[in-house]
Order: sequence, then structure tokens, then C-alpha cells
Amino acid sequence: MYAQFFGNYLLSQEAVTKDQLIQALQKMSSTQIKLGTLAIHAGYMTASEVDRIIIEQTRQNRRFGELAVSEGYLTEAQATELLKSQQPDFLLLGQALIEDGILSNQQLQDLIIDYQSMNELDEGSYSDETMDSINRMVENFFVVAERPLSSYEVSFFQLLLNNLLRFIGDDFTPVSPSQVREYPTNYCVSQRIDGDFSIRVYLDMPEDVGIEFASRYVGDTFTEFDEYVQSSLEDFLNLHNGLFNVNISNESSVELALEPPQVETEDLLTFDTETFLLPIVFSFGTVYLLFEIYQSND
Repeated sequence: MYAQFFGNYLLSQEAVTKDQLIQALQKMSSTQIKLGTLAIHAGYMTASEVDRIIIEQTRQNRRFGELAVSEGYLTEAQATELLKSQQPDFLLLGQALIEDGILSNQQLQDLIIDYQSMNELDEGSYSDETMDSINRMVENFFVVAERPLSSYEVSFFQLLLNNLLRFIGDDFTPVSPSQVREYPTNYCVSQRIDGDFSIRVYLDMPEDVGIEFASRYVGDTFTEFDEYVQSSLEDFLNLHNGLFNVNISNESSVELALEPPQVETEDLLTFDTETFLLPIVFSFGTVYLLFEIYQSND
């Protein structure tokens, strides 16, 4: 999930455009992390030292690690450690942007340092995506709320991003959320959760995006926006909200009620309570999620 938040950070810093980010997300699955990128992330080499070795490789037919060791930038033990290390997924995104010529090694180094500092991440965070580190990123991400998120809200948004990863794919980044009073719909389904934590969740997207979203969700290929696609969107929303209710019941012994999903027929939704709009940019298009929060007693 670090890559998804890193993508949002790059957009917020205007280090990349949305189109450049989408292209890099598409390449992530086929990108191989280079030893130089790992060395920068581990703090063993600076970006300028990595660049010098890359230039030297144009003169000598030798591997990066061999040259870095012979030039004294790395020890044999460090080179071996890097090759065996756990690779943070956001480095794949950074590597893809370097290969596309969007970022330099120096720019990536500076951005990674700032990103890690902002989210209080260290090497221990990457061996296992700890709940604390993910929750901290969720809280930082929703600074638009101008209030601390309740534990219900943190759990809800963390689970949502995990479910998008699990059921739809990792080629996405969330765009910084905003508070809205109205929203013009494309094709929109919604569902309400009631209880100690009450929220209505809206899932909205253009029809062409819905076709690909549903195809990924059910593991089939849809070619038109029909009732099967529509029911798949409702099912994803119902699955996520149902899992959230089960988690809350297991963790806090709190029972929440779940209404059936419904299709929104209004062209323009209006909200009287606190409502967040969260665009999720996938490589195939943008999915829009809205959260109308009625109360949070936690």
C-alpha cells in the first residue's frame, strides 16, 4: 500500500502529472528494481554516486554491483544484503518513473526522504506493512477532515484501500480527498451503515470504467455496461461494507446494521452532513468514492 500513498504524494508535490503516474503504475508489474535504487533507499550511496556508476557502466561491461564495490561505494556484504532485501513497493513506482525519464535519481532520493519523514517510516516498516504505519498514513491523508479521525474511520478507509488492492489491482493511487456539498453522478451505487458509526458510502464511475472495474472484480471480461456489470459494482460495495461490519463486531463487539445497496437515480447528489470525495485513479480510469458521515461516537 506504500506505493499507492507514494503516488498521491508525488501528485501533491507536482513531481509528476496524473498521466505520467498512470503510465508508471501500468509498468510497475514488469519493473525490476535496480541495485542503485536500493542503495539510495538504504542510504549506502547518494544519487550522484549512483549516477557516476551508471556512467561508468557505459565504458565498462560490468554489473552495477561489481563497479560500486570496486569503486568503494559499497562493500561486498552491502551489495549482497541489498540483493536479498525486502523491497518496498513504492520503489517499483519510483524505478518506473526513472526509466520513463520523469524523475532523476536525485529527485527520487529527495522525494523518498520527504515521504518517509512525513509518514514516520523506517526500514522496519517495510518488512511487514504494520497496522500502525498504514493507519498513520490514512490519518495524514485525511487531514482535510480538520479533526482527528475516529478509530472506526481509520479502520474503514484502511480496509477499503486493502480491498481495492486485493480485488481490483495495485495499479492505482488515491487522490487527496476533499469535502463536498454536492456531486454530479455518472453511474452511482450507495449503501448505508447504521449504528455507533453511521455512514453512507457512494461508489461512482463512468460506464467504461465500470466495465473494467467489474471485469477485474469477478475475473471475467465484460464488453458492455449491462446488468452484470451493475450488479458487480453493488456486490463490491456490499462486500467491503460487510467485511467492515464483521471486523468491527470481532474487534469491538459492536454490531452495525447494513442496508441493501441502491442505485442513485439523481444526476446531482446534495449533502447536508460531512461528506468526503475520494477519487481513486486506476490505470484504466478514475473511480469516485464518497463518504457521507452521519456520526462517529467512537
